[in-house]
Amino acid sequence: MPNKKLIDCKKACKVRVLKLNANPELKQRFISFGIMKGAELEVLEYAPRKSTIEVKVDKTIIALRAQEAKLIEVEKI
Repeated sequence: MPNKKLIDCKKACKVRVLKLNANPELKQRFISFGIMKGAELEVLEYAPRKSTIEVKVDKTIIALRAQEAKLIEVEKI
């Protein structure tokens, strides 16, 4: 079974990052937000119409574009 993507998660879902499938520049940006392999994220809000997903990493809240969330492989925790 293929890994789940962050975009597939619903509100209040808690996940661990398995892999970032982004280009080096975007990967660096994710890492600067604390989104990296092994990091634990919580989905706070998912707005399909705005195509954004809001996640909490530690005490930081980050809004990602749906396109970016598709690049983050996660597992439910």
